[in-house]
Amino acid sequence: MIALVDCNSFYACCEQVFRPDLLGKPVVVLSNNDGCVIAANKEAKAITDIPMFEPVFKIKDQLVARKVNFFSSNYTLYGEMSQRVMNILGTFSPNVEIYSIDEAFVDLSGMNNFSLYEYGHLIKDTIFRNTGLPVGVGIAPTKVLAKLANRMSKKIEENNHVFVIDSKEKRIEALKWCEIGDVWGIGRKHAERLKNIGVFNAFQFTEIPLQWVRKEMTVVGERTWRELRGEPCKEFVTQPPPKKGIGTAKSFGIKLLDLERIEEACAYYISEVSEILRAQKSCATYVHVFIVTNYHSNVDKQYSNKRTVTLDIPTNDTFKLITAARKALVEIYKPGYRYKKVGVDLSGIIPEEYVQGNLFHQPSKLNNEKLIKTFDAINRKFGKATISSGLVGTRVNEWELIKKERSSRYTTQWEELLCINSE
Repeated sequence: MIALVDCNSFYACCEQVFRPDLLGKPVVVLSNNDGCVIAANKEAKAITDIPMFEPVFKIKDQLVARKVNFFSSNYTLYGEMSQRVMNILGTFSPNVEIYSIDEAFVDLSGMNNFSLYEYGHLIKDTIFRNTGLPVGVGIAPTKVLAKLANRMSKKIEENNHVFVIDSKEKRIEALKWCEIGDVWGIGRKHAERLKNIGVFNAFQFTEIPLQWVRKEMTVVGERTWRELRGEPCKEFVTQPPPKKGIGTAKSFGIKLLDLERIEEACAYYISEVSEILRAQKSCATYVHVFIVTNYHSNVDKQYSNKRTVTLDIPTNDTFKLITAARKALVEIYKPGYRYKKVGVDLSGIIPEEYVQGNLFHQPSKLNNEKLIKTFDAINRKFGKATISSGLVGTRVNEWELIKKERSSRYTTQWEELLCINSE
């Protein structure tokens, strides 16, 4: 059996954990640069005239009038709270597959002598007691059915956030309850095609011939069909494969004209992605850089460009990657434009042990390996960007994302820890 544990309204609930005065009140979280609403708790969702993904400047008066509490994205806090949840799940099973920041599959093989319903409640109650985060738990023989069970655990109130599909009768009940468009693995286009042939729920989908599914929906559809019938097809992955591409691109808090500050932002982003590269013990062969202006502006002149640099020898050295990225940036930068974003991507990623020398490249006399390891050790201990390349500069606050409504990083920054008033 497999459990899918999914945090409810994760971003919004992370904010409520450290603000008990917000319990039972509407809370929403905004996207980068406080652009639009991307997450909401159940109280906020109940206010139906507040649309998701609507630019905040258009609905800010509504949010204030309806007493909706809104926060800038606080990914440092969300990531740390996610790790706490995953660590707790690791105490319930040695095999945990982290599917996203707020959900994971838990292998419950060998639990035949336990009540899975009680075990699901134990998981839910332990996470809530230790983190304050509410979760839903769906348990079933396959991943797709576990996804469905999790949905039923939260959508049907009497299930109390735990639902177990442990019999043929419960499986059929769940399949008849689930609309075809809500099945994990069936996209919007396939859902429309299935409705056109009279398939409106998951049970009807499992009744159509496998030959049709295989022909019209390829192997992905076949796996979904088999999993809904109780046949495991999706492998349990506890160690995700190394990333084949690593990148980041964030809009500036203000439009930037000068190359110098754009270079600093580019160096900062390279520092971020190179840490990820080293964490998976890989090296990159290509560095891609792009810059863009704000295409939504009716006033600014528009321009965008991109460039790729091929490294002589694949590397994960932050300084070498920054040098390559700056070379690309200088080639594509044009003065006189107000730039909205710079982005970096690393590709051609290979394991460290596969890196070969270059007969026509003279290796640098400087060996940064020990220095980079020291950087990583210090940043792991004292926090992100505690120490960085001088090319990053000291003006991050001038161009970084707007986050006027960001809450404190309660769990990772000493100066932002909660203070208890003893009076």
